[in-house]
Amino acid sequence: MKHPLRDFRFCPVCGSDRFVCHDDRSKRCTDCGFNFYCNASAATVAVIRNAKGEVLFARRDRQPGKGLLDLPGGFVDLNESLEEGCLREVKEETGAEGRIVRHLFSLPNVYPYGGFDVHTVDSFFEVEIDDETDLFAGDDVEMLFWADPDFIDPAQIAMKSIRKGLERIFKK
Repeated sequence: MKHPLRDFRFCPVCGSDRFVCHDDRSKRCTDCGFNFYCNASAATVAVIRNAKGEVLFARRDRQPGKGLLDLPGGFVDLNESLEEGCLREVKEETGAEGRIVRHLFSLPNVYPYGGFDVHTVDSFFEVEIDDETDLFAGDDVEMLFWADPDFIDPAQIAMKSIRKGLERIFKK
């Protein structure tokens, strides 16, 4: 695996180019002594089911995985809890107001963005929404649809963590 900070060449504190690998997740400046750690970013995934037990899927409108399938969710903003981030993403991507039913589990993921690998921890939540019929594709979603996960080809799901999460939830 490539070092997660391989493309960061200069110390963010003093600007020195003597910013070297310290261990497998950090770099250290040999001039000022600053250590910078690459920690996982928080992200959320909403598992939303309708009255028939189908899951709400999204077709991605942007890279990574443009045109592939996903579940509503995304990165948690600064000063936001996991739950707040999950419900904000549900609102942005579906137009629906939601409620967290329960936290299911979390999985590590790597999200390629702008030439970098962003390491994430994806927290999966069971979410209920107010209205299953009045949804619209917003933010980075091309379209939304309800489907039985048994009829979704895992190869059509963009993110590895979503594939693993659906397998875990539905015991495939």
